[in-house]
Amino acid sequence: MSVPAIILGIFCVLVALVDAFESVVLPRTVQRSIRLRTVFYYFSAVIYAATGRIPKKFKIRQALLVAFAPINFLTLIIAWACLMILGFTLIHWGYGTPLVVQKDSGQFLAYLYFSGATFFTLGYGDVVPLHGVGRALAIGEAGLGFGFLALVIGYVPVIYNAFSRREVTMLKLDSKAGSEPSALEIVRRHAQAGVMESLIELLKEWEDFSAQLLESYLSYPILAYYRSQHDDQSWLRSLTAVMDACVLVKAVSNGNDPVSKKLYFQSKATFVMGRHLLVDLSYVLDAPPKTDRPSRLTDTQIEYIRATLREYGLSTESGPQAMEKLRAAVELYEPYAFGLADDLIVDLPDWIPQDDMVDNWQTSAWEGAKHF
Repeated sequence: MSVPAIILGIFCVLVALVDAFESVVLPRTVQRSIRLRTVFYYFSAVIYAATGRIPKKFKIRQALLVAFAPINFLTLIIAWACLMILGFTLIHWGYGTPLVVQKDSGQFLAYLYFSGATFFTLGYGDVVPLHGVGRALAIGEAGLGFGFLALVIGYVPVIYNAFSRREVTMLKLDSKAGSEPSALEIVRRHAQAGVMESLIELLKEWEDFSAQLLESYLSYPILAYYRSQHDDQSWLRSLTAVMDACVLVKAVSNGNDPVSKKLYFQSKATFVMGRHLLVDLSYVLDAPPKTDRPSRLTDTQIEYIRATLREYGLSTESGPQAMEKLRAAVELYEPYAFGLADDLIVDLPDWIPQDDMVDNWQTSAWEGAKHF
């Protein structure tokens, strides 16, 4: 009997079980620094960052970034299973469990094969334990393996359902903010149609959406790395554009009419929830805010935005004090958005849309741009 091997085996099984429980079952983020998943994600982040250094013109870069999160997720599941199989192998080997084997191919390899067949409940019967302790261990491992596989089968739909809900909300933003969303475009399209009250509903939807993302990402941080089906879309880009729009809305909704009051209140509520998401996720993903970056909002852009909004009957406060107030609001969330953008390898949106911007729905593989 080898006691160190037994202790090491029990340790491997417990590490895999605790890490899987905290990652899949426990509905809150665990901030313990030493975890299997933390170490695993650290090395994965190194690979992810190296992929981001590939020039954008190479298609393989986008393909690797898209595949990273699903492969990472499946690899972690495989790591849990392998660690538990190795743990039970060490326990059997250290205890010296008597086995009936067809051919002696090396005692440790025989235990490894037996542990793997038991964990996945294959039931070949070519290698079986002879005595009570070995049989009890085999039953326990088979039960753990069966439960682990059931847990994984239930875990995968949760991840992809959350991903699907996220994509639906982003796609709905397309017609109201453009395929490359920007704050000015969000406000401009509503003002141009004379339906600023509809902007209240949009911001309310994104307040709910931010709360859902916060709940999902805190429980399953890997979801943040799942990239959208369209290369020019990202949940972080869309959320940042909506946050920018909240800042603009607060600046223009200074009237005393009911619509202006409701719009001001909702823009503040959406802003608060969006910042909550950015701050908490920055901590969970260990993506500290970038306070040394120049702001995306320049003085020239502010003047252009004001002139554009005036064309649609929307006026904003002017003067140094108003400028300082606007920048102070942006500084509350922009550094966190920069930090997450670096970590997730995405570009943040501009405040002003490009002149030649064409929405995704206006194009196809067979035709040029279409307008409605």
